[in-house]
Amino acid sequence: MRGGRVDLASIFGILLALLAIVGGQILEGGHIGSLLQFTAFMIVIGGTLGAIMLQSSPAVFLSGIRLIKWIFVPPPLNQTQLISEIIGWSQLARKGGLLALEPLIEGLVDSFQRKGLQMLVDGAEPDKIRDSLEVEIGTYEEHHRLAAKVWEGAGGYAPTIGIIGAVMGLIHVMENLSDPSKLGGGIAVAFVATIYGVGSANLFFLPIANKLKFIIGQQVVYREMIVVGLTGIANGENPRVIETKLQGYIV
Repeated sequence: MRGGRVDLASIFGILLALLAIVGGQILEGGHIGSLLQFTAFMIVIGGTLGAIMLQSSPAVFLSGIRLIKWIFVPPPLNQTQLISEIIGWSQLARKGGLLALEPLIEGLVDSFQRKGLQMLVDGAEPDKIRDSLEVEIGTYEEHHRLAAKVWEGAGGYAPTIGIIGAVMGLIHVMENLSDPSKLGGGIAVAFVATIYGVGSANLFFLPIANKLKFIIGQQVVYREMIVVGLTGIANGENPRVIETKLQGYIV
């Protein structure tokens, strides 16, 4: 599928989250610079990255990274347009037979639609069409949900690694109690690491994971609508009956 429209809610959500944190710091009389601590960042983000790489296979990890684009530009999803398209196929098949649909196959961008319509034109039984496409849907869903779990895993590990960073900072403080000039750096790492861990998990990683799951669920429903439409055409159902079935998917 080609890319869809930019999701402004995701962009505004990230900006609002950052503005709330930075704005709160400024209103409390603090400085933005006090939230910028490279050592804490390296501990939390580097540790989290290593943990999710250990958790996932290389293919799943890379798929999860690539899915981040869906947060800002999700795949196109127009159920109303899909219903109109399927009803058009149904009407064409009733007038000219299933072979009348063959010229439409090459013009389809979606490989799932193209495969289903090709099976329909080839005269596959409705049950065979359904079984074949449902296997593909299951594979699609499993693959993408595993990729989304990369971000879910990051949301689980980051706060704990933030605590590890805090403890490391406190250890540094304890080792330098005799030298007050070195205490500030250790305390800064301790507190900022906790902020980075909890903040990155709850403001970014977990919301990203949940949004990806939502998008994946929408894509699965979209494909299920295609299956219902194609099997309805294969069974010779009236276009109005098919349309009624498909309308049930729209909330």
